[in-house]
Amino acid sequence: MNSLHIAWLMIRRTLGRKRGFIAFLLLPCLVVTGAVALFGSDQASRAVVTYVNMDQGIAGSWMMKELARSKEYSFKPVKNEAEVKSDVVRQKGSMGIVIPANYTQFLLQGEQTEVKWIELRVSESSTILRAAAQGVLNGLEQSASAVRAFSSASSSNVDVTNQEERFAQLLQEIGRHHVSGEALNLQLYPKPGLNNVTGFTIMFMMGLLTSAVAVIMEDRKQRTMARMYTAPVRSYEIVLGNFLGSLAIGVIQVTLVLGLSRWVLHYDAGIPFGVHFLILSAFMLVSMGLASTVSGLIRETKNASMLNSLIIVPTCMIGGCFWPLSIMPEYMQKLANFVPQKWTIQAVETISAGGTLADITLPLLILFAMAVILLAVGSVILRPDQPGMDA
Repeated sequence: MNSLHIAWLMIRRTLGRKRGFIAFLLLPCLVVTGAVALFGSDQASRAVVTYVNMDQGIAGSWMMKELARSKEYSFKPVKNEAEVKSDVVRQKGSMGIVIPANYTQFLLQGEQTEVKWIELRVSESSTILRAAAQGVLNGLEQSASAVRAFSSASSSNVDVTNQEERFAQLLQEIGRHHVSGEALNLQLYPKPGLNNVTGFTIMFMMGLLTSAVAVIMEDRKQRTMARMYTAPVRSYEIVLGNFLGSLAIGVIQVTLVLGLSRWVLHYDAGIPFGVHFLILSAFMLVSMGLASTVSGLIRETKNASMLNSLIIVPTCMIGGCFWPLSIMPEYMQKLANFVPQKWTIQAVETISAGGTLADITLPLLILFAMAVILLAVGSVILRPDQPGMDA
C-alpha cells in the first residue's frame, strides 16, 4: 500500500505541474503530429501523371482506361505534348505519357510505333507505372496481331474499318476482366517514413529520462530521499513506488502517442496496437533504467541539464533515429548495437514488414536485458544519504 501512495505522489509531482504536463503529454503529441505530417504523409498521396492522347482510334483511350484502374495514380489529361513536358518540369506531375496520333492504325498495320515517356527523375512509383503500362502495350500489340492474323486467314477482303471494329470488340471483351487478380498487401517492406516517425517519437519519449533525473536530484538536494529511507517504510516499498510511478507515467505517454497517431492522425504503421505498445514499453523501461543510473552518477544539479546533449541526442543519432543505419560507417553500425534506439526501430520495422512477435524476440530480449542491468546498476549506485550540490 505504501508503494501505491509513493507512486501516486510521483505521478502528481510529474504530471500535476505545468512543466511536466507540457514535457510528457503535450510535446510528444506535437512531435508525433509533425513527424507523421513530414514523413508519413507519402503513403496516402497519389502520384499525378499527365498525359495527352492524340490517337483517334480505340487503342489510346483503352490504354488510359486500363491504367486508370490503379488507385495509386491520378491521371491528368492535357492538350498537347508541350503541356505534358511543362507539367513534368514544373513538378506538377511525376511523369508524362504521350500517345502518338494514329496509334491504333499503326498497331493494326503491324508498323513500329512507341508511346513516349517523359520523366524528370526516376522514382519507385514511376517505375511501377511504367512496368504496368508496358504490360498494357504488350497486350495491345498481341490483340492487334490476332486481328491481323484473323483478317489474313479470312477468304474475303477485310477493309480497315472492319479491322478496327473487330479490334474494338476484342478490347471490349478483354476489358471485362473475366480473370483478374487480387491486390494483396504482402508487407514485404516497412511503411515509408516509419523509421523517421519512430525515431522522433522515441527521442522525445526519452524526456522521461531528464525529468526523472531532475526529480531525484531535487529530492537529494532537499534531503527528501534520505528522510524517506529513514521513515518507517521498507526500502523495497520506496523503490517499488518510484518504479510504479515512473511506469505509470510511461504507460500514459505511450498510450497517448499511439492513440494520437492511430485514431486521430490515422497513420497506419502496419503494426498491431498490442505489439506496438509492447515495443515502446520495453524502450520506456530502458529509459527508466538509464535515468536511475545517471541519477546515481550525477552529483551536481547543473550537470542534469547536459543530459540532452551528452546522452539523448548522441544515442539517437547512433541508433538511427534521424537516418538509416546503412549509410553510417561500419564501426558506427557496430556501436549502434549498444543503444536501445537501434533495437526499438528494428523491432518496429520488422513487424511492419510482415514479421511476427517471434521475429522480434531478440530485440525485445535485448531491450529488457538493458532495462534490468541499468535498473540494477542504478539501485546500487543511487546513494540517498549523499545530498546533491548546487551549481
